[in-house]
Amino acid sequence: MSVPTIFFPGDQLISMGLKLSDQVHYQSEPEELVEDTLRLDQGILNDTGALVIETGEFTGRSPKDKFIVQDEISEGAVHWNEFNLPIHEEYFFAVKKQITDYLSERPEIWVRDAFACADPRYRMAIRVVNEHPAINLFAYNMFIRPTEEELENFEPEWTILSAPGLKLDPVVSGTRQHNAAIISFKYKTVLIAGTGYTGETKKGIFTVLNFILPKDHNVLSMHCSANMGEQGDTALFFGLSGTGKTTLSADPARRLIGDDEHGWSDTTIFNFEGGCYAKCINLSEEKEPQIFSAIRPGALVENTRFYPGTRTINFDDGSITENTRVSYPLDYISNALEPSVGPAPKNIFFLTCDAYGVLPPISRLSPEQAMYQFISGYTAKVAGTEAGVTEPKATFSACFGAPFIPLHPALYAEMLGEKLRSGEVNVWMVNTGWTGGPYGIGNRIKLGYTRAMISAALDGSLDAVETVVHPVFGMKMPVRCAGVPSELLDPRKTWADPAAYDEKAEELAKRFINNFKKYEAGTPASILAAGPKLRF
Repeated sequence: MSVPTIFFPGDQLISMGLKLSDQVHYQSEPEELVEDTLRLDQGILNDTGALVIETGEFTGRSPKDKFIVQDEISEGAVHWNEFNLPIHEEYFFAVKKQITDYLSERPEIWVRDAFACADPRYRMAIRVVNEHPAINLFAYNMFIRPTEEELENFEPEWTILSAPGLKLDPVVSGTRQHNAAIISFKYKTVLIAGTGYTGETKKGIFTVLNFILPKDHNVLSMHCSANMGEQGDTALFFGLSGTGKTTLSADPARRLIGDDEHGWSDTTIFNFEGGCYAKCINLSEEKEPQIFSAIRPGALVENTRFYPGTRTINFDDGSITENTRVSYPLDYISNALEPSVGPAPKNIFFLTCDAYGVLPPISRLSPEQAMYQFISGYTAKVAGTEAGVTEPKATFSACFGAPFIPLHPALYAEMLGEKLRSGEVNVWMVNTGWTGGPYGIGNRIKLGYTRAMISAALDGSLDAVETVVHPVFGMKMPVRCAGVPSELLDPRKTWADPAAYDEKAEELAKRFINNFKKYEAGTPASILAAGPKLRF
């Protein structure tokens, strides 16, 4: 067996039902994992030395194939919906046996021990067992890497078994099709079969933490990025894909805590991960210099194409998927904070790309409005343009991460509200989308203006500025901000036809209200009252 001199958990693997092959690679270094991937013809190096792979049939998560075992732990706690699908315990065992049998038959497997949660009070020990070295490299990059001393007595609390090459029998497995990701809170295991998309590994543990931390530790788990200023002031950035979460949190004047998953304890904001998993479609050195420079040896790039005849990645090529990604350790970012733990936040930003042109470019929310907007998780995406320009599409994702939250969204929102009130935190809604009209008529708000507004919020410049209340959504809009034209701050004033703005605002408000109906039963009245008000 190919193992280093550190402790090797052979007996533990056997107790899981694995028959150990001649080649069990334990805690391989990135260089070894890259060599193994190249040897197996499962990847290629680009011209900067990063490993480039294709993830096969699945180039993103498969939310309709993610299941939670319904048992005495989960049954009354999980908010069962289209993202939290129940599966019986018997099928969990059936799939686990298929995976362990399959991995036992492989000529080689890769095993990695790691941690989640940078705050040691909540640290979770994880063991990843898989058939592909590239997925093991992903685990090395994305989880927190233990020292040799920590490995000597390593006891995994959770186990991930990953078998991308295994095609499940849906009848035997109780699944929708041949792939599945199954979480058992009782047996503390994540099973992944039939998909090579690496993000299933990361989001499986994120879903676990979203269940355990709020429920057992009174820690708010969050799908957000975080950074910290020179004065120790932490800021959080929530937002769905395309809203600017990564771009706006990557501030060279501030230390990066993390780009995606965090916990908010009584005193700290802490990263769940040890790395970053950044989108790289249309990536350029000019727009995202830190991510661009992180694509070097040890980084894992997924589903990109090269320029013909070269090993240079064409980041504008989305022919495999628009969801091209790169994973790399957090220390690949020059201004990353290590350990990735900061104090409780002073400012929170809810980022939305409003393609309807209704929401103000920046506004302040009350705690109740913040909870309402948190549950709503709104943005608006511009639909595909294959047949020409089409209408924007409103998108709502509870807590800005609905596919990963197993509890009722109101629980997370109430925790957020408690922390906002006790910590005197400013909450801002920032529209990075359109103004002067909807998509196709108005203009996208300039990134420079958005950065100026966020800087003014962070340095306190907006605290004493006079505000006006939005007539439909109720948030407070500042009347001036350095570096931003004053007429931009009230969206109604940017429209050539104010009556058309009023009509579009009413339309968007109705979308919010209709979306929220699914959460009304478990949501306190104070949050419900903080939603938009129809005037007509």
